[in-house]
Amino acid sequence: MNVIYEDENIKVIDKPAGVNSDDFEGRVHRLDKDTSGILLIAKNDETLEFLQRQFKERKVEKKYIALVVGHLKSERGEIETLLGRAQQDRRKQKAFLPQSPESAGKRQAKTSYRVLQRFENYDLIEAEPRTGRKHQIRAQLTYLGHPIAGDKLYGFKGQICPKNLNRQFLHSSYLKIELPNGQTKEFTSELPNDLKLCLPK
Repeated sequence: MNVIYEDENIKVIDKPAGVNSDDFEGRVHRLDKDTSGILLIAKNDETLEFLQRQFKERKVEKKYIALVVGHLKSERGEIETLLGRAQQDRRKQKAFLPQSPESAGKRQAKTSYRVLQRFENYDLIEAEPRTGRKHQIRAQLTYLGHPIAGDKLYGFKGQICPKNLNRQFLHSSYLKIELPNGQTKEFTSELPNDLKLCLPK
């Protein structure tokens, strides 16, 4: 497990896909099992509380790299919806418009994105969630009609997929947060090889 940064209060690791983030004692936030990238771990209860408060107050900057099916209409954009559990499949989250009849009790979700590169059948994007809802990026991109490549839960039936891609193409690449000592730190993680190799030529 590659350690990006470590001090007396925190450890920042580069979580590989296939590893459950819930297995890490002191984890400050969670990444889906098949999402790779930056995972923040607190070494004591005071630090855990301090860092989790920043996530709750939306003071943490997070960025993800994703490959989506098809082409987004705009090079940059903001996705604003409500999110709630899908009735048809309880494992999934579903996006709702604020004025929809089903919107009661759903939670606000907001994600900014920019297109990094356009391929023939896909867009490589950077997504920045402004809220921290479960499966937020995956559910909202599916709502736009551009699910993440390789996403078996949120993808469409018969969806195209890059050769040799065995998981959703989603990677936590950047995180900026204030540490207990008052310093603000930025952490970055490169796209892992399994995803690099799946990028269309």
